[in-house]
Amino acid sequence: MGKNPGNKPTTLLAVRLSAMGDVAMTIPVMKQVLDAYPDLTIVFVTNKNWGALCQGIPRLIFVPADVKGEHKGVNGLFRLFRSIRAQFPGIRAMADLHQVLRSQILRSFFRMTAVKIAVIDKGRAGKKALTRKENKILQPLTSTLDRYRAVFAELGYPVDADAPGTLPRKPSAKPRIGIAPFATYREKTYPIEKMEMAIRTLRGKTDADILLFGGGKEETAKLEALAARVPGVEVVAGKHSLEEELHIISSLTVMVSMDSANMHLASLYGVPVVSVWGATHPFAGFMGFGQQEANAVQLDLYCRPCSVFGSKPCFRGDHACMEELAPERIVAAVTRLL
Repeated sequence: MGKNPGNKPTTLLAVRLSAMGDVAMTIPVMKQVLDAYPDLTIVFVTNKNWGALCQGIPRLIFVPADVKGEHKGVNGLFRLFRSIRAQFPGIRAMADLHQVLRSQILRSFFRMTAVKIAVIDKGRAGKKALTRKENKILQPLTSTLDRYRAVFAELGYPVDADAPGTLPRKPSAKPRIGIAPFATYREKTYPIEKMEMAIRTLRGKTDADILLFGGGKEETAKLEALAARVPGVEVVAGKHSLEEELHIISSLTVMVSMDSANMHLASLYGVPVVSVWGATHPFAGFMGFGQQEANAVQLDLYCRPCSVFGSKPCFRGDHACMEELAPERIVAAVTRLL
C-alpha cells in the first residue's frame, strides 16, 4: 500500500444513495482506504442531508444528491452525472456501494465514459437462507463492511479490515450514556416501557449522564415524555443539527442502540455500543464498525432472524424477540462498559 501505481485512478467515485445508517457504515471503510492510499481522493455521492458524516476526513469529498428533487428519475440522474463529470473530470473508477436501480442508472452513464466499475455483492442468497422460516441456516454472513472493502479491492485498493477507521473521540469528564430506543420498524424496536425500566435502573446504579437520541417529531415527543417521568435524563433529539449531534455522540462513554443508525453513528467515533436486536440479527452483517458481538443483547429464538432489515411483520404476532428481552440484560451490558 502507499502511493498509487501509475495504472490506478487517483480520483475515485463512490455512491451510496440510502438511509443514514447505511451511509454511515461506508465512512470508516473509505477512511481506511484513504489512509492507506494518500494519493487517492474519493468523491462520495450520497443523500444531500448526510454531508456532516464526511467531515474531518481529508480527501473525502461530499457531493449531495437530491433524488426526490433535482436528481429524481433518469433525467435527474443524468443531470447529477453531468455535474459530477464537470466538477471532477479526473474520475476513472466508480464504486457502487448500493446496487439499486438509481446507482445502476448512474453507473451506466459513467460506463459510457470508459470509467471502471465495481459493484457491491449484497449476498442475497445467504440472507434469504438466514431469514427464512423453514430450514433456516443460522450462520454469520460476510459483513457489509467487508462487502464495501471488496468493492474497493476490485478497483485496486485493498485494505486491512483491522486498520483504524474511526474519527477522534471527544470524551466528557463525566461518564455519558447515550440511549437511542427507536428504529424504523417496530420489529427491531425495544418497547419504550421496558427501555424506561432500564433507564431507571441505570439512574440508580450510576452517576453517568443519560442522553436520549431519536429523530422526528413523534420520537422526540415520546422522549420528552420519558424525560419528564425520569429526573436527570436529557433529550438530545430534535434540538441539534446532524453535525452538532455527532459532536455529542463523540463524547459518549457508551451508546445503547437498536439495529439502527445510531449504532453506526457511534461507531464512527469508536464509541462502544450495546446493540439491541429483535427481528434482525448480527449474522446478517450489519454490526457497527469495530463493535463487539459480545455487547449485542438478544434472545435465541427459533424464528430469529425473520428479516434482514426488520421490515417484515412478526409472523408469530407476539414480538417475543423484544417483548421477552429483560431490561436487566441491557443494564448489565452497559454497566460492563462503564
